[in-house]
Amino acid sequence: MLIAGPGTELASDRKPSGRTRTILTVNAIAAPSATGALVRTKIERRDVGPRDVLIEIRYAGICHSDIHTVRGEWGEVPYPLTVGHEIVGQVTEVGAEVTKHAVGDRVGVGCMVNSCRECDNCKAGLENYCLKGNTGTYAAKDRDGTITQGGYSTHVVVDEDFVLRVPESIPVEAAAPLLCAGITLYSPLARWNAGPGKKVAIVGMGGLGHMGVKIAAAMGAEVTVLSQTLSKQEDGLRFGAQHYYATSDPATFEQLANSFDLIVNTVSAELDINAYLSLLRLDGTLVNVGAPPQPLPIQVFTLFGNRRSFAGSSIGGIAETQEMLDFCAERGIAPEIEVIDADAVNDAYERVLKSDVRYRFVIDVDSLR
Repeated sequence: MLIAGPGTELASDRKPSGRTRTILTVNAIAAPSATGALVRTKIERRDVGPRDVLIEIRYAGICHSDIHTVRGEWGEVPYPLTVGHEIVGQVTEVGAEVTKHAVGDRVGVGCMVNSCRECDNCKAGLENYCLKGNTGTYAAKDRDGTITQGGYSTHVVVDEDFVLRVPESIPVEAAAPLLCAGITLYSPLARWNAGPGKKVAIVGMGGLGHMGVKIAAAMGAEVTVLSQTLSKQEDGLRFGAQHYYATSDPATFEQLANSFDLIVNTVSAELDINAYLSLLRLDGTLVNVGAPPQPLPIQVFTLFGNRRSFAGSSIGGIAETQEMLDFCAERGIAPEIEVIDADAVNDAYERVLKSDVRYRFVIDVDSLR
């Protein structure tokens, strides 16, 4: 049974088949255009189907990807759009065939809410690399033909296979950013075997980068932060880095040439990527997880030197995301956050663009109800 709570409205209409359909209308924040401020609004959520889970959202993280999307920097956007793919809340209803989650469970949703389930990558548990394209948590066509709407809202309906269990030891207000920032860094660090005996550099000390430092350190790697300035050096060392360098100093690139087994670049802005490639030792890899809107030019001769590799990585599959949550719970890892009310979202966006956040904004969704 679906019970309307604060921030929700129930209505019914009748489909052509004669079956009554319940419509759940919920409070949300949406971008009306690429240039307009985000505003309070109401959006509709689909019926809870046999394998669906209805989640009452408690907290939603603000990712730089949200800003890129609503400002049209990554392509055409179906406005009005509610973004947000770092979602944590509580299950309030489950479909008749749901077996993985129960009412009252503490759960999360990340960057995707479905995939084809049939391609080789999906069968391998890598739904994030679905060959037909996974269904994003927002701005994607859902299975019912509607456009998915994200977590800046009071409720969301998601297929049970794309809902994660959030361990109780992770503070609920800090859990949301793990569903994007956490897995985005955990996946390449695990894939390229960050651990004892490996020298790992994290480029950037923002929402992604600070999680990379914490996770790589917990894996046992020797961690270096490469940041534009030394303004966050104290934080970086406190999070587990052994070394911290300013990339604005040309001497940094001379001093660290041929040093690292793995570099993870978290910056979503144009960089001299060849300068960073020169920091890799023999068979080292630079993995890009930041997504700048402009191309990154690569000099192939930089790759030839030291047999270097340049790679990309995108979030993680559902199984790996659950693995990351359990890893963070076991090791006491959580992001550094600043909790804000819903009405502060536009100011938060401007502060993100100015790098004026340490290190992730999280919306208290109760302020939307």
